[in-house]
Amino acid sequence: MLFGLFPLSFLGYVGVVLVVTQITIAAVTIYLHRCQAHRALTLHPIVSHFFRFWLWLTTGMVTKEWAAIHRKHHAKCETIEDPHSPQALGLNTVMWYGTELYRKEAVNQETLTRYGHGTPDDWMERHVYTKHSAMGVTLMFIINVILFGLPGITIWALQMMWIPFFAAGLVNGVGHYWGYRNFECRDASRNIFPWGFWIGGEELHNNHHTYPTSAKLSVKWWEFDMGWMYIRLLSLLGLATPKKIPPRLQHVKEKAAIDIETVKAIITNRFQILAHYTKDVMLPVLSREKKLAKNKESWHLLDKAKKLLTRSENLVDAKGKHCLNQILENSHPLDQVYQYRQKLMAIWEKTTLTQKELIEAIQQWCHQAEASGLEALRAFSLQLRRTAA
Repeated sequence: MLFGLFPLSFLGYVGVVLVVTQITIAAVTIYLHRCQAHRALTLHPIVSHFFRFWLWLTTGMVTKEWAAIHRKHHAKCETIEDPHSPQALGLNTVMWYGTELYRKEAVNQETLTRYGHGTPDDWMERHVYTKHSAMGVTLMFIINVILFGLPGITIWALQMMWIPFFAAGLVNGVGHYWGYRNFECRDASRNIFPWGFWIGGEELHNNHHTYPTSAKLSVKWWEFDMGWMYIRLLSLLGLATPKKIPPRLQHVKEKAAIDIETVKAIITNRFQILAHYTKDVMLPVLSREKKLAKNKESWHLLDKAKKLLTRSENLVDAKGKHCLNQILENSHPLDQVYQYRQKLMAIWEKTTLTQKELIEAIQQWCHQAEASGLEALRAFSLQLRRTAA
């Protein structure tokens, strides 16, 4: 029984590893992450319980602990209270010791009480999945050895490594340190790859932090979310119901008057609007200023400007803020478009404003932008007026 009940070729064992690890990552991204932590979709009880059982076998993770830790990560993102922020703890710590960070936070009863609400609390959860969380992975080891013999030990080891490395390490670590950003949300999240078939769409981390309650993590047409593909398949079978997906920015060509529908559309699509503002206003003005730079020193200073001009203030350190002030002092056009960006953001961040006050604030912003003398700003304002829900 050296090779168990089902001896396979090398490629056969590789196929088994790919299948079982994909089921595990699907369980994490669909059940733990999108369904339990963010309530972005509902799952049929059969599917939900299958994922719970599979995660018990392959990870030993407890639903309440995982959901609570992840919700706290969003609530305290990039602060010292964040359970796994590379910005606060360092990339190497989160990348290589992510599992230890999870275990440390999992025993914090305050975290579980405050952030673990609404997760399963039935007999199986209390008496099996939570009480005997380590038993599942032991059972999985025995099953693998019986089915595949000695190669089953390697398969089991790879199963056990998959989530600690790719989810706890790569996504939580690199996903807040390296990659591209579609949206300038208030944390350092980044999209690691536009297509990460092996981690279920979790690589689109900046998209997720921008729209955390969305069941779909891809936003651009060229991005691919494997988890969303699984959700769509489950939906077709009547086993899943997505609640929300990222909003789509729309414009009505004939629309010019700013009304409450305009305000709602602007607030809903604010991150996309900021992205358009960067592309259509800030970058053209920055490009023109770089061409007009009088010396290399001025050009190099402006070359650093893109990130500083668009990044949330809480993500810019003291050195960066000093550099930004220099840039704005030396360039009136950049200072102008930067201040307009700040004013626009301030409007939708004032949650105490009435509908009438919001309409008036956006109207005033548009009037001033159109009278600013900057063509890029004027064109953006006219486009903003056409924003529709």
